[in-house]
Amino acid sequence: MQGNKPNLRGEKDLSTSIKKEIIRLLKEDEEFRYMVAGLIGIEEMLKRLDRIESEIKGLREEQVRLREEQTKIWDEIKGLREEQTKIWDEIKGLREEQTKIWDEIKGLREDFNKMLEEIRRINIRLNRIERTVEKLTVDVEEEARSFIKYHLEQAGISMDIDTLKLPEAEINIYGANKDWCVIGEASLRGGIKILDELLDKYKLLKEKYPGYLRKNVILVLYVILPLPELVSEARKRNIWLLKATKEYVSLKEIIY
Repeated sequence: MQGNKPNLRGEKDLSTSIKKEIIRLLKEDEEFRYMVAGLIGIEEMLKRLDRIESEIKGLREEQVRLREEQTKIWDEIKGLREEQTKIWDEIKGLREEQTKIWDEIKGLREDFNKMLEEIRRINIRLNRIERTVEKLTVDVEEEARSFIKYHLEQAGISMDIDTLKLPEAEINIYGANKDWCVIGEASLRGGIKILDELLDKYKLLKEKYPGYLRKNVILVLYVILPLPELVSEARKRNIWLLKATKEYVSLKEIIY
């Protein structure tokens, strides 16, 4: 059994002997030395080639990754360009809309200027009408005083007819003597409103200025074109209503 055990001492001695022989050959045998150097260089070269191949593989993988990233970037650039195109289309649409708006504003300005011109013409006409109405009103008041004075004198009542100006109101027909006073209003056209105004002024005189009143008071309306309701209401309230050519409610109905 002992003869089957490995001879470790003998193997170690053999290894040592081989190493010594290799060292001797490296020192003494130039050709052997070059051959070993060549073998060592090839092995080193193979190791380097392995490293280079590994690096190339890594570079290729990185290149693939970079290409994938590049593709994504180009896709994003394409999306951005499409979005940019949409934005420019929207800007173009906004500019067109803005142009339409400015055209509408221009049209509105032209219409507004036309309207202002028309208003100016209307104001000129209104001013002319106001001056005409004012003149007619003055003429009617003067006419009213003259005809009222005439009718009173025909009834045996003599007095001057003028305007009475108070702090709160103006009575455009007023006259008074010892026993009688006349209070009235004159107008081109009138309805119930002018009658109410007359009664309000009469009430003002009674409450605040009774010194202008007399024992006998005649309320009168001189209206060129009286409305039917005015004629009816004046008769009910015993108010003298007339114009130059006609008495709608006569003076005789009032004083007798």
